[in-house]
Amino acid sequence: MNTLNDEQLEWRDTYFVLFNEADRPTVTQVEAAITEASRQLKLQNLEGDEDGMFESVFVEAPQDNAALEVNFEHGEAVSGQSVELAKQMKGDLSAKHLQLMLKADARLDIMMFERVRNSYAADQFDDEDDWESNSLDPSSLLNVVTALAKLTRGLPIDPASGTVLT
Repeated sequence: MNTLNDEQLEWRDTYFVLFNEADRPTVTQVEAAITEASRQLKLQNLEGDEDGMFESVFVEAPQDNAALEVNFEHGEAVSGQSVELAKQMKGDLSAKHLQLMLKADARLDIMMFERVRNSYAADQFDDEDDWESNSLDPSSLLNVVTALAKLTRGLPIDPASGTVLT
């Protein structure tokens, strides 16, 4: 949980985009894809490796009371987790999705956080409607997940529910 002024970021959900490491995007490609998904998003700490390949980014969506952290993962651990997830979801996947999942050796972890006010800041509101208007809207998350899945030719998954995002 990160603290920003009178607000905190609380983790709400994590999505995966599973793909082949050969389709790993560059920092520039990720920046362009996220910016194209919504011009209202604010990117911070956009990082890549020495070859300019994407590593991580923190994305703020103030209009949605949301923030996203996106991290690149790869290797045998990701391959093993993808196979396990494919086994669990086998009955709910198309043949194409199952094949992509079984071959995935890279993943983008997209963690969504909700911006919530500290209790003393919440007490500052006289009108309850003001407080309720600041509720989480996951639309930024879904737009970013879709954009990154398209960029990597990957499969967007909600691992908690075991569903493919389409």
